[in-house]
Amino acid sequence: MKQSSLERSRKMTTFLTYAVLILGAIIMIFPFVWMILTSLKTVPESMKVPPTIFPAELITSNFGEAMKSLPFMNLYLNTGLMILFRVVCAVVFSSMAGYAFAQLNFRGKNLLFGIVLVQMSLPSQIFIIPQYQMVAKMGLANTIFALVFPGIVSAFGVFFLRQTYMGIPKEIGEAAYLDGCNQWQTFYKVMAPLTGTSVAALTIFTAVFAYSDLMWPLVVNSDLKMMTLSSGLATLRGQFTTNFPVLMAGSLLAMLPMVILYLIFQRQFIEGIASTGGK
Repeated sequence: MKQSSLERSRKMTTFLTYAVLILGAIIMIFPFVWMILTSLKTVPESMKVPPTIFPAELITSNFGEAMKSLPFMNLYLNTGLMILFRVVCAVVFSSMAGYAFAQLNFRGKNLLFGIVLVQMSLPSQIFIIPQYQMVAKMGLANTIFALVFPGIVSAFGVFFLRQTYMGIPKEIGEAAYLDGCNQWQTFYKVMAPLTGTSVAALTIFTAVFAYSDLMWPLVVNSDLKMMTLSSGLATLRGQFTTNFPVLMAGSLLAMLPMVILYLIFQRQFIEGIASTGGK
């Protein structure tokens, strides 16, 4: 009797778990399904109240209009270069700084790391005006460098990799030193290779944050051909009315690169997120 009650309780728990997961999946997938359906509607259908779920006729011309409205090849290139350079800078500089804060002893270490923590705790919007003034005074607005500039140094990356290096026993570095390695050789030959999983996770985080960055590209690059995908899509919104089918079609075209990359590197992406507890 007790065993039968326990079995029913276990089945009920399993059922509720699956029900909650399925409901959560539907809630997460619905916006993407709605985006696809809206991209195939006419403008009146997209603004109808109450809304119509399925279009009366599939209007594929919205994708053509989106490609005519925006220079997608330029946007793809700008976004790709921004992600590439931000990832390289974040990995290289954060790895060196994280190693120094975790494994080395030098004057002012705690003060400097405190500054890193303060920068992490402040909203990124606070730095937009001084960063823009610096880029403008250098005459580098409307360039790829302007898009990369805020991501040259990543406070999150420094903190993240510092925690990783702190988990590596110092005896490993001391053994490398006894074997004849200097500090630089100990870093890039011995210690850095041990942080592969964390570096992969940082790469994923940096790429996703750079891809979704909207405010900075809108502020620093006013030339449409030098914008990124996110800032370029923002120009499709009208002052009084918006062509939502064209906007949704453009959004789908903007999503393609990240969807393809996710399908290719799905295993590494999941492993990186699982190892760090990120989302």
